[in-house]
Parts: sequence; C-alpha cells; structure tokens
Amino acid sequence: MRLLHTSDWHLGRMLYSKKDRNDEQAAFLKWLLANLMNHSVDLLIIAGDIFDTATPGNNTQKMYYDFLLKVRDTGCQNIIIVGGNHDSPSFLNAPKEILAAINVCVIGNASENPEDEVIVVKGKEDDPTAIVCAVPFLRERDISHFIEGESYSDRSQRMAEKIRKHYEKVAEIAAKKTELNITERAGRQKKIPVIATGHLSVAGGKTIEDDGVRDLYIGNIECIGSDIFSPIFDYVALGHYHIASVIDKNVRYSGSPIPMGFGEANQKKSVYIVEFNDITPTITTLEIPVFQQMESIRGDKTHIFNRLEELKKTDNSVWVEIIYDANDIFSDLSSWADEMTTQTKIEIIKFQNRQYLNEVLTQNDSMQSLDNLDKFEVFDILLEKNNFPTEKKAELQELYQEITLE
Repeated sequence: MRLLHTSDWHLGRMLYSKKDRNDEQAAFLKWLLANLMNHSVDLLIIAGDIFDTATPGNNTQKMYYDFLLKVRDTGCQNIIIVGGNHDSPSFLNAPKEILAAINVCVIGNASENPEDEVIVVKGKEDDPTAIVCAVPFLRERDISHFIEGESYSDRSQRMAEKIRKHYEKVAEIAAKKTELNITERAGRQKKIPVIATGHLSVAGGKTIEDDGVRDLYIGNIECIGSDIFSPIFDYVALGHYHIASVIDKNVRYSGSPIPMGFGEANQKKSVYIVEFNDITPTITTLEIPVFQQMESIRGDKTHIFNRLEELKKTDNSVWVEIIYDANDIFSDLSSWADEMTTQTKIEIIKFQNRQYLNEVLTQNDSMQSLDNLDKFEVFDILLEKNNFPTEKKAELQELYQEITLE
C-alpha cells in the first residue's frame, strides 16, 4: 500500500493582501495529480489547512472540488482529508456524504465518538489495506470544557492532557480494528498498517519568521511531545508547520506546497510518499517544483541595486521583498526601487526600511522608540504624520486591523 502525505495547501491565500496565489496553487494540484498517477499512489492524505480562510471564494472551491474529482482518474482509490485550524469544520463537513461516494473521507472536526475518526481503508479488491486514525485539529470546544477562573498555565496543561487522551483513545480503537481486519493472504496472516494524522504543534517542528503559521493554543501547549503518538502508529502524517521536518523517523510534517511568505522563499517544498510492505514503511521525499520565484533582498543600496540588476537579466517573473538595513537613512527607497523595476517582470511586494521608520517616529522631539511600539501604534503615528483626514484614518485603521489580524 502506498500513500502520499501533504498538508497546508491554504487554497485562496493572498500574499500580503497583494497577490493571489491561484496560478501557483493550480500548478501544484496539476503536478500532484501527475505524481499520484506516476507513483501509483493508493491513498492521499491531506493533513489540514486545505483552505486559508473559513469562507473560501467560489474559484477556490471550484479548484478544490475539481481536484477531488480528477484524483479518481489517477488510479488513487482513497482520499482522507482532516480539518486544520484555518478550515471551517462546517464548510469541510457539509459535502462529506456526497464525497464519500467517490471514496473521499472528510473529518472536519473531532467527533463526540472517536470511533468516527478511525477509518478502514480498502483497496481495489475491497480488502482492508490500512487503518487511518484521521485526527483533525483539536479545538478546545470539541474535546474539553471551559473552566471559569482557570489560569493560562492550567488551561494549557489541561488541553495537552485532553489531546494525549484523544490519541490514546483512537489508538485503542485502531488496535481493535487491526485485530478484526487481519486478512489471509497466500496462506499466512498479514497485519495491515496503522496511520495517524494530526494538525497541531509538536516539539521539533520547524517554523520561521513570516511563514504565516498561527499559534494554536495558549501557554506551553506548543511543546507537546511526539510521545502522544502510540507505538501502534506505523506512520504519523502531520500538518500545521509549513516547513517539512522529521520529528521522529515515521512522524513527519510535510510542510506547505508553496511558500506562504518571503521567510520561506528559499525553503525546498515537498510531499512524502510512504510505501508499506506489511507494516514497515519506506519513506521517499518528493520535491515540489517552484511555480513562482520569490526572493528576499537584504542589504545596503549597492547590494540591492546589484541584485535587482542580476534578476532583470534573467527575464524571469520574480516577486521581491526588499529589506534595507544600512545605517544611512534612505527615505525614497520605494520610489527608487519601483523605478528600477519598471517594465521588468520583477514585482516588489514588500519593503522594510527600519532606519527611515525610526527617523520618522523620532521627529519633533518624540522620545518613542520603534522597539517600544506595537504595530498598531506605529500605523497610527504614520497616519498622523501624513495628515490623513479623520474619516480616512478610521477607514484605513479598520482595513489595517483586518489585514494584520487574519
């Protein structure tokens, strides 16, 4: 039995509210379909955050459903989808009965009955080929109850324990199903593999600045250990972190298929193909092509100029972040860079000009330092210094909050 593990598609995501990612995401799904066929994959597991928001647009929904319909043409017999923290459980679950008719199993949120999350996967001859503990992102309301007056520390410990117990329960159910589904082949008994999913923060997962990963829980919940996963699990397919990583030999994050921000621009993206002979997995990393070049350029004016000139010579489509970190004030950085890239395939998506911002904030005898202000205070000061009308400031503040709190 061969499975492909992927996660964190974030369909419908915008890059800093400026660029949609539809072309990249469509290219990834086309690539994925080809590789499901080329590698004779039997089971596709998508470990959460299929969508970027709880209310994806019509084009995003069409991309998702078109893909699910096309998977059958690749020879892949089964798809298991679990919800992530970005996904709306009700939206994911709404068509689950219809999708079940084409062997797409959707678990949008934790059920009151954990047995609903333990799936017996069957092959072409309708014989059991695997058992999957399809655990989605575990929201507090699904597995616990709010306790009035509880401290953050106690709450995080309670949640960690509830998550541990949830995995213990599905492992117990899987163990029973494993015994019931032992099949006779070639005169000998054959045990089928047990696979688990998860969309959570496990100690050892990798994250970097600007990767778009949201904190899932409070307190020390991010330090939950991989020991929550039962030894009965032959492979654990994780989602949430956007950088592929190995937590334990058979416990892995596949990462996102495209960079969510410039912090990930140099990260290689991949999916895992896991092949089982009996219950022993052989894991192969399959690298995803780059569908849109992204680059972060950090340095002084000379370095930025030289790198932009090099990129212009390639004549490739490149999305760029410019971080000016020299000591000299460069007040017209954005207009200078825009002029440099006029009539090229380079698009400057994001600027960072900390020295100039500090200079602006400390004018007029202000004693405030950028380090002592939050992002909302900085925005308000800049609005004030640029003399926006009161009604315009209110509108911009509302839009800024909407963007930063996504």
